[in-house]
Parts: sequence; structure tokens; C-alpha cells
Amino acid sequence: MTFRTLTCAAALLALAATPVMAKPKPAAPAANMPVTPMTPDVFDGYDKVRPDADFVRRVVMVPMRDGTKLYTVIVFKKGTKDGPILLSRTPYDAKSTMARTASQTIKEVLPAMYNEFVDDGYIIVTQDIRGIHNSEGTFVMNRPLAGPLNDTRIDESTDAYDTIDWLSKNIPESNGKVGIVGSSYLGFTSLMAEINPHPALKAAVPQSPMVDGWMGDDWFHNGAFRVSSFDYALEQSTGKAEAGAAIPGGVGDDYNRYLDAGSVGDYARKWGIDQVPFVRKLMENPAYTTFWSGQAVDKWMAAAPLKVPTMLVVGQWDQEDSYGAPAVYKAIEPKDTNNDMVSLVIGPWRHSGVNHYGYDLGALTFTGDTAQEFRVKYMKPFFDHYLKGAPDPHIPPVLTYATGVNHWDESPKWPMGTLTPLYIGDNATASFDKPAAAAHDDYVSDPSKPVPFIPRPINMADSSQWKPWLVHDQRFVSDRPDVLSYTSAPLEKAVHVMGAPEVDLFAATSGTDSDWVVKIIDVYPNESPEDAAQGSKPSMAGFELPMGIEIFRGRYVHGFDKPQALTPGKVEEYKFALPNIDHVFLPGHRMMIQVQSSLFPLYDRNPQTFVDNIFNAKPADYKAATESVYRGADTASAVWLPIVKE
Repeated sequence: MTFRTLTCAAALLALAATPVMAKPKPAAPAANMPVTPMTPDVFDGYDKVRPDADFVRRVVMVPMRDGTKLYTVIVFKKGTKDGPILLSRTPYDAKSTMARTASQTIKEVLPAMYNEFVDDGYIIVTQDIRGIHNSEGTFVMNRPLAGPLNDTRIDESTDAYDTIDWLSKNIPESNGKVGIVGSSYLGFTSLMAEINPHPALKAAVPQSPMVDGWMGDDWFHNGAFRVSSFDYALEQSTGKAEAGAAIPGGVGDDYNRYLDAGSVGDYARKWGIDQVPFVRKLMENPAYTTFWSGQAVDKWMAAAPLKVPTMLVVGQWDQEDSYGAPAVYKAIEPKDTNNDMVSLVIGPWRHSGVNHYGYDLGALTFTGDTAQEFRVKYMKPFFDHYLKGAPDPHIPPVLTYATGVNHWDESPKWPMGTLTPLYIGDNATASFDKPAAAAHDDYVSDPSKPVPFIPRPINMADSSQWKPWLVHDQRFVSDRPDVLSYTSAPLEKAVHVMGAPEVDLFAATSGTDSDWVVKIIDVYPNESPEDAAQGSKPSMAGFELPMGIEIFRGRYVHGFDKPQALTPGKVEEYKFALPNIDHVFLPGHRMMIQVQSSLFPLYDRNPQTFVDNIFNAKPADYKAATESVYRGADTASAVWLPIVKE
């Protein structure tokens, strides 16, 4: 090789090692420079907060203990001094959350839940959790607490601590006191902030928190898989949740879309999402092993000291996270020795409805905006007391809204009612009298024709279908041959239920696995006080209002961590709870219990043939089965209602 060749090679190597400089962006012309037809039409940015805005907006990258910086938006009204900080930590984009409307008015910019707070000097802060949207770091869904499942020493508890430490020291307009609030995933991060809390954290209002994704919140319910979890996993896991990832299934009925795919695992493989990490976590862990039980937040809360005054909030018809708040209340209430640090609130809302408008839900109408009423009368005074030194509002230990009669109940404990069995009987009846004779009723459950959870066509992405589905009139399935309905005589006096109804179902199947869906329903009389033409809502005459719907996957009858094949024809006793309610069944109304074996496509189909993992069930595994529901004598199926004696 010649010297010339070596020299040229060295030069080429040197050139290759030289950083390639990005071409500078054309600059916007200075204000005093003339423009021409060829002046670049490029502008560095536009500040939507104009000088006449009534608020201040700051964006900061708050450092965590490992050097990761989290995107944080701070908004408060101009002139604020000594303001308490109200923090939310979100996976749903702090930037857009804190810019609801392009406006110069703070109440239009922020979500409606903050209206009363910003008028009273609160500083509103929303932060992207790590790895999501504009924050640095790596996203882990419901990142486990540092410990057996997380050896990084970093979790949502430490991130909350570091965030609160920074906020309490670096916002000169604040008084250094912090409250945390948020719903759903934000309810989860609110609870996490209470584990090893920063001293500046003075109060918490976790709303509909994600607590145990297997037992009864987002991913499974008593072992039955919620298929929309796939859509959520894809959206949140792709491109820091900024990519808008969605399964490209087109339009049409979700009932057919999932049914035609086969098993829910086949559905994931069809759409190429089976390698999404959280999809894998779901599909590879169908039972309640330590993979899920070790992530249960109520267990973490039970093990931690109670240091932060806490108001737990949930909607009575929460279609996503009905389990979490009552579970945490049960876990930490025993530590509240003076009954003044923990309160439970159950409102007449859908998921996260507490933060929006609470005038109605589906066909139901309440007396005014129940959500705003709660925020003004209870939630804000709670924060005012702990963050501003306002007088103690003496928040009741339990606050629930009595649907049926539409008023708030204040109670010293929960549940308030005494469990009383409502038995199923012969001739499709229900009664508080236990049938003496043993018998059973049969129906055929066919996986090729599962019972829909709402009338078809179904679009679970349609909020008008999804948000109120738990109050949908159940008459659309009452006459199906694969749904058993047991109805009481018209009530002679009101029945007030306060607590979680408990299912005690004796049943058998001709298959080797089965799902059991049980509902408790308020059947309205065939009466209408006034025609809708006079301005009322459409008639609810004969309406079948569900007060609780839940599912149980039969393979777990002997242990949620021990799936076993069912013995064909063997009667098993299935015990599980329905969601917590405060409801008055009025005189003239009837009570109904419904039993069925599918709730599709909200939950995946049980093949009714035992397989190791239902996500991988084959077409031949899906078989019709005869389901037998037993009544009377030693196999007296019932729903035990927590009834208040009045």
C-alpha cells in the first residue's frame, strides 16, 4: 500500500469520525427586517399564554434521585401567595391536561375539577410519570414498589417523594404544603405517594385507584380477562404514549371482531401485539401468582404506617376500577384508631365521574351536580384543612350517595348493612325465604354465541357506550335462553342496601371449566309519572337497573393461584363480591338476580374445556356446556345483601 493510499485512507477515516453537523434551521426574520416573497415562513414558537392571561404557567424538568428528569407543569392564578400545591402524577400527558382550552382564563385552561381551588389560591401541578410523554426514563406499567419485584430502588413512591421535595422548595408562591389527587392510574400514583411519604405531603384523595389489576380492577376480574386491556397496553407502551398506536381493526361490531379471531391470544397474534411487553405480561400470567399478588397496592398500604390523611373515592358504577378504593379502605381503616384519618366516598358516578359533571348517568337523573357538590362540600374543605389550616370540616368516615332516594348518607363505618340472603327459588322467583326443596335450573352456554354485555353493535371505544354500560337496562338479555332471571314480588317497603352484595352460588357444569356472571337488579314498576314530551327523561317503566354485575372464572374456585379443571356435573360453591353500593329499592319495585356464563366481549370467552392457558385455547376447545344453577336446601344459591334496618 502506497503512502498516498495510506494518506487518503487516513483522511477518509478522519472524515468519517467527524460529527455531522445538523443544518441550522432557518431563523424567523427579526421584527425590524423587511420580508420578501422568499423570507422563510418559519417561526420559533408561539406562547399561548399572553400578557393579559389571568394565570401563570411554568414548565420544569424536575430531577429524580437517579438523575432522571420528569416533565412538570405548574399553573396558578396571578397574584397567588402562600398557595398550597395540588399535585397529580399522570401517564396521560401533562401538557395537554393542563391546556384543556386555548384561553387566557385559568378555569378554561384547567380541568373543571380545579375551578374552586384556583379561585382560592391553590397551585395546580401535573407531572408526566417517568418514561411517558415528555418525561425522561423508562416506563413500567404500574411500576412495582421497590422490593421483591423491583430491584432498582426507584418506584412511583420515590418519584413522588423527590417531586414533592422539589416543589415544596422551589415554588416561591407556595406555602410548601402539598396534597395529591387523581383518578384511575393517577389514583394509583396518589396511593404510591403515601408509602414512605415526604413530610410536605399533608393530604391525599386517591380516586378510583388501580389497586389490584387481577382481582377486580383493570386487567382481570376474578380471573376473567378484560379484552380492552390489549388496546390500553399498546397505546401506553408505544413511543412514550405519544405515537397514537392503535389496533387497526377498522369499523364494525367489536362482538364479531373478537369472536371471529378465536381465543383472545389469537386476537393478539392476529394484530401483531403479542410481543408488546405488557401484553406478554398479561398472556403469560393468567393466574393470581405472586406476579400479580405481589403488585397489589392494598397489600403495600396495609404494610406501611398510616401517615397521610386519606379520602378514598369511587363511583358506584365505576366500569373500570370499582375494586381498588374499597380494598384500600379495608386495608388501612384498622390503623385509623380515632376514625379521623381515613374516609371512603362512594358517589353515583361512572369511572372518574367525580371530576366531571354528576347530574346524571345513562337513564338516571340525580338532584343537581352531585360531583361538584361533593368537591365543594367535602373534598375542598378536606384539602383546605390540611393544606391551608382551615377549621376541621369533620369529614364523615364514610360518605355515600343513596341512589333510589338521591341523597348523601354519612356513616361511621363500612359496610353499614347486615348481610341478608336473597334466595333464588322455583318458577324464576327470588325471595328472602329459603326454599326447602333442592332443585336446579339449567341453560346451555354456547361459546359461539356468548351473551353480549351491552346491545349490539358494540364499540368499546365509544364513550357513550362504555361510560354508562353498568346502568344499561338489562331487558336486552332477560329473555335469552342462556340467561336465568329470578324476580321477587313487588316490595311492600323500601330495602336499603349499604355495602358489597356477596354472591353464594351453587352451580355445576357439564364442561370442565365455566364462567359465572351474577347481577343484582332493581326492576322498576310499569309506571311513568309523566310523558317525555313534557320535558322528562324517557320513561323507565319496567327498567331493569343493574346495581352490581361481576364475573368469576370457575377454574379458580379452589384458589386463585391454583387453576383446576372442574369435574363435570359436580356442584361447586362460588363465593365472590359484587361492587359496593348505597341503594334504596323502593316500594313497588322488584329485585332480580340474573345468572349467565359470558359477558362478551368485555371479558374473553371461557372455552368451557379446561386448558392450561385460555389465551392459547384452540378452536376445538370451545364447546357448549349445560350449566346448572342450584336452589334450596343445602345448595341454596343466594345474593347476600347488606341491608340496613331502618
